[in-house]
Amino acid sequence: MGAGTLASYVLTLITFIPLLGMAIILCLPKTSHQAIRGIAVISTGIVLALCIWLWRDFAFNQHYLIEATQAVSAATPTIQPANFCCYVSKPWIPSFHIYYKVGADGLSISLIFLTGLLSFLAAFSAFHIEKGVKGFYALYLLLVTGMMGVFVSLDFFLFYVFWELMLLPMYFLIGLWGGPRREYAAIKFFLYTLVGSVLILLAMLAFYFKAADKDLAFDIPYLISSQVFGPNSDWHWLEKWLFLALFIGFAIKVPVFPFHTWLPDAHVEAPTAISVILAGVLLKMGGYGILRLNYPLLVSTATSEFVIMALASLGFVSIVYGALCAMAQTDFKKLVAYSSVSHMGYVLLGIASLRPGAINGAIFQMFNHGLSSAMMFLLVGVLYDRAHHRDLNRFGGIGLHMPKYFALAIVGFFAALGLPGLNGFISEAMVFLGSFQNAMIRPLVVASTLGIVLGAGYILWAVQRVYLGPLKEEYKGFPDVSWVEAFTLVPLAVGCIVFGVYPKLMLDVFAPTTDLFLKVLHVSANAAATVAQAGF
Repeated sequence: MGAGTLASYVLTLITFIPLLGMAIILCLPKTSHQAIRGIAVISTGIVLALCIWLWRDFAFNQHYLIEATQAVSAATPTIQPANFCCYVSKPWIPSFHIYYKVGADGLSISLIFLTGLLSFLAAFSAFHIEKGVKGFYALYLLLVTGMMGVFVSLDFFLFYVFWELMLLPMYFLIGLWGGPRREYAAIKFFLYTLVGSVLILLAMLAFYFKAADKDLAFDIPYLISSQVFGPNSDWHWLEKWLFLALFIGFAIKVPVFPFHTWLPDAHVEAPTAISVILAGVLLKMGGYGILRLNYPLLVSTATSEFVIMALASLGFVSIVYGALCAMAQTDFKKLVAYSSVSHMGYVLLGIASLRPGAINGAIFQMFNHGLSSAMMFLLVGVLYDRAHHRDLNRFGGIGLHMPKYFALAIVGFFAALGLPGLNGFISEAMVFLGSFQNAMIRPLVVASTLGIVLGAGYILWAVQRVYLGPLKEEYKGFPDVSWVEAFTLVPLAVGCIVFGVYPKLMLDVFAPTTDLFLKVLHVSANAAATVAQAGF
């Protein structure tokens, strides 16, 4: 993976090929719908191919990362560029010490692969859009660039630029191509995200002004290793406020209760392709930000007893509250939206526990939820395109009339339910088993298992109302899944099965990164004294 090989440029290609596709689309006549769709598919297809190559290369050639992780001393935990593959650092705005600095580790590669897969499949699911095709796909590819940029950035300023870049296209994709209340949903999404972005910006500036080495003032590995607001700093009192600012900024994206209220409206009004991206990728950026920046930048606050209990409590509330809200819905799409609030609560619970198994489970849950939630929104979209409504109480008997669709639906919804043999079961089990090892939050972990029962309740009830029972007269003419719909659903169904049967395929990718993450937080096996002081 040396210089001059594909690895030297793969992250840049993954990030900016969609932008090139956008430029080509803008040069095409607005009536060339087929050409526009073709450019979008080709652009995202190339990105997916590069993501697969990156994942495969990293999965089979990460010995250097394992060695670098094992070499880290528990007394002086640090993260270096050597811990990242495909590392590139070039001056961007030298006067302010801002670099184009990118790299990938196990955490980011799992989400880069997920983003590449869903971006490619969602491009097909938007084929039914006929209004403003040129504008839709141009904004869509810009959104893909923003998402990829967040996962590859190792410069805080660059991370923030890509984080903000997502806001504009998502606002217009919901506001122009959404449902009847699209303007309301788009503005609500914009305002929530903007508040979170301002808090992240303020925290970033605090790190910049406090950094001792201004040439590395935005360098994420340097900021992690220097702990500029740590216990030895004169500004240690500010650490907890910076932690809160970053956490709220990322929690809005997760979304964590009570910052979740924008999500159901955005999902319900967004077109199917954008709901897929919103649930499959954008929500994961909140969890990624917490793991990449929130915790390692502010270690002493992150490992405090108060933060552990507070975040675990928020995870518990999100799990149970989201499940209860999902159970109360009659709109099929809103049910799936609230289920995302519940399932992402497992991610927060796993992170809060600071246990290796639970954090690996949280990362795996982000990946698995990306597959199952994207599949569920596609399944809802298939029915909406035929029935033109999403009222659960008006459906019935769809399963026997559309057997291929029904088979795919069973895989998607049962993966979200956590059925053994499918991917959702593995990640949720890892979160519970790992978190239970932390005696401090054990009662919350036990209480959170209520989410499993409630999740089974709302999913089975939805399946019964939509797919089982006698077929209603108005649905007898519905065709089964088309080739385009099958093309978007089958890969996700295969992923739900493969990663449920053989989870090691993905777990081995980010396990070394988790080990290093815990060493940086002083809570590995080599830092027993710190663990004891934290009250674990």
